[in-house]
Amino acid sequence: MSRHFKTKMARQQSDVDELFEIKNYFYIGNYQQCINEAQKLRNPSSLEIATQRDIFTYRSYMAQNKFLVVLDEIHDGSSNDILPLKFLAEYLSKKNNKESILAQLEHQISINANSETLIIVAATIYINESNLEAAYKVLHASESLEAIAFIIDILLKLDRLDLAKKKLKEMQDKDDDATLTQLAQAWVNLAIGGEKYQDAYYIYQDLVDKYGSTPILLNGQAVAFIGQAKYEEAEAALQEALDKDSNFPDTLVNMITLQRHMGKAPEITNRYLSQLKDTNADHPYITDLKQKENEFHKITQQYSPKVTAFPA
Repeated sequence: MSRHFKTKMARQQSDVDELFEIKNYFYIGNYQQCINEAQKLRNPSSLEIATQRDIFTYRSYMAQNKFLVVLDEIHDGSSNDILPLKFLAEYLSKKNNKESILAQLEHQISINANSETLIIVAATIYINESNLEAAYKVLHASESLEAIAFIIDILLKLDRLDLAKKKLKEMQDKDDDATLTQLAQAWVNLAIGGEKYQDAYYIYQDLVDKYGSTPILLNGQAVAFIGQAKYEEAEAALQEALDKDSNFPDTLVNMITLQRHMGKAPEITNRYLSQLKDTNADHPYITDLKQKENEFHKITQQYSPKVTAFPA
């Protein structure tokens, strides 16, 4: 075998992304398949690849609310790249202890601000705390595609479509074909609206064709359909998403929205709302709804007629 051929073979092997399927299944929300693919990667080419494989595995377990697996397996002797995931598992499984976890998290950020895993964990927790400013700040320490995608999500939540477009351009310059970049493009298209709804639908459909449907992809399609007033198509997509995961919060929120668009009976909408309250009581939709209900109650009390008592 010639030296040139050996060099070419080595270069081709180094170009293979051993984590490609693992990452893609995680990003589209097929967490069990992500775990399955990770288990197939028994002989990774490096310790770094092995660590990244384990990181996506643990994140997938947490996405399935299987926190005990993470809490049992990650310990003080675990890799520094993996250790931050224990903060996330503790936070998501024991929210009554969140003040202590947040304090520990902030301490870790102060001494290890460049850890990619810590950055993603911190951003996730801050977003769960509705602290978008803190999440936005910590994410700027990373230039990874996932960090930029996180930033785009925050900017869209803040209605800063102009800045989201600029960040999307950064992702496209780094890797236009990456699944995360495609998903971010779909998010931006949905925010733009109009003809871009159909473009967003095509992105989601392309990912479905490649990797199969998931609640995340189906909800994306449903939002694109709702934006185009294609309510029956949206209902079909959301029903398929419910069949895959009946408690996925985005599906329930979108179902509530869709039922109102379709003029369905209030009791149908209330069923989805009750289910969301039961399974995701601290979801931002529920928090916002409670706040509006309280504000409405205060206003009605201010303007309710006062009964004047007359002497007998």
